[in-house]
Amino acid sequence: MKVPMDLADVATRVKEKWQKFRDYNFGSLKDDALITFYDLAQEYETMENFYRVTVWVVKEFFGLGCRLYLTCGEERLELVCDSEHGVYPEKPLPPPYVRLESKPYVANRSWLIPIRGNLILVSQLPFYAKDRIIGLLEFYPGDSISPSNKFFFEKYANRLGYNLHSKIIAWQNIQHIRFINSLVADIEHNVIIPNISLALYLKHLRDKIKTLKELDCLCQARQPECPPLKEAQQQFWDLIGEMEADYQTLEQNYKGISLFIESLFRQSHFQKGHFVLRRRSCRVYSEIIQPQLLLYLPKLRERRIKIDTRAGVMPDEDLPLSVDKGLMSQVYANLFSNAVKYARRNYEGRKNLAYGRDLLPDYFGPGKDGVKFSVFTTGPHIPPEDVPHIFDEGYRGTNTAGEVGTGRGLFFVRNVIETHGGEVGYEATPGGNNFYFVLPLVTTPEVPPLAEELTSAPEAAIR
Repeated sequence: MKVPMDLADVATRVKEKWQKFRDYNFGSLKDDALITFYDLAQEYETMENFYRVTVWVVKEFFGLGCRLYLTCGEERLELVCDSEHGVYPEKPLPPPYVRLESKPYVANRSWLIPIRGNLILVSQLPFYAKDRIIGLLEFYPGDSISPSNKFFFEKYANRLGYNLHSKIIAWQNIQHIRFINSLVADIEHNVIIPNISLALYLKHLRDKIKTLKELDCLCQARQPECPPLKEAQQQFWDLIGEMEADYQTLEQNYKGISLFIESLFRQSHFQKGHFVLRRRSCRVYSEIIQPQLLLYLPKLRERRIKIDTRAGVMPDEDLPLSVDKGLMSQVYANLFSNAVKYARRNYEGRKNLAYGRDLLPDYFGPGKDGVKFSVFTTGPHIPPEDVPHIFDEGYRGTNTAGEVGTGRGLFFVRNVIETHGGEVGYEATPGGNNFYFVLPLVTTPEVPPLAEELTSAPEAAIR
């Protein structure tokens, strides 16, 4: 049979592979094991079920225990699944006798075989794979495995490696696309929508400039029917004061949006498919909370929401933490934005906002302290059926009628805090609702003192 030129190489490889399988002469049991693995590897879509298929084919067809380890970076392994317990959500480290080797070996009465990935696709893995090793298969008891079965299991590991490699990359790509879609929504929520408010400030500024020009013409004319010059001059200076305030507001918004753009449009986010933190030591109150609070002062005043200082707001010490300043600033921007929209009157007829922090010793384990940051608003408690979902993507509670929103604010908060290794939560407290997050107490000891601390400007501006 004449082979077309464009099929010649493939035809040769097909014939070679066919001859190899004839030489292997695995037999019906092993052939059925491979076919079963191939079919179920395609049928199950999740990585967890793929892990289960890998170990259970060995158990079902050969009666052997099987453990699957995967490389997790820095030439380390973690146990992901075995035929006794199934999938391990926490992915523990392997026992001491399990080590990353380039060739099969015997240890602790087990037969261990390295799993190699696809040479062409190895650069796309999310971790470094030395010698293309992406995992390890352990068969036990190893002393009962015949030489022919050992040879078969090596071939089984090879087939497994190519399938596993493709699934890792496919799942990574799916997660990458999801993150980019989510990031685009965050950009709209945290940058584009807030930027619309700048148009309002610019309109006010343009109107005031127009009025100034009219006053200038009025003063130059000095017509008898005009108001006294002194009164016009006072109006002139009042407008200058208002314009200076507008300029400061615009400048604050510009700095805030510039910070958000820098933190959301980082190339590393798009390359990795998740938030990549740029940690540095920041004084949380003066560098993160206060600038965001100042941006929301006009909106808080407009809705007659006051900052309640009776609870002390923040301790006098401005705590330095190692965090991503841009992303953490957006966390507070989202929390203050929600406070503006959802604060309601309390039993005293007042609408209040409060914020603070508390140290939580050993919160993340012995010697691993946490810091709890809270933003409280007065109003009815969130309905119990909504509470488990308020940090979910796109979720809007049943008590949000009349307020514009996308359901992304608290989801963004959760995403950023969990990337920092922290936790988020909600508490129904007397008189209102408290949203909080807890961060590990990661500090940098050498922090230069600030030349000037603005400790009461936001509170005083609202009162």
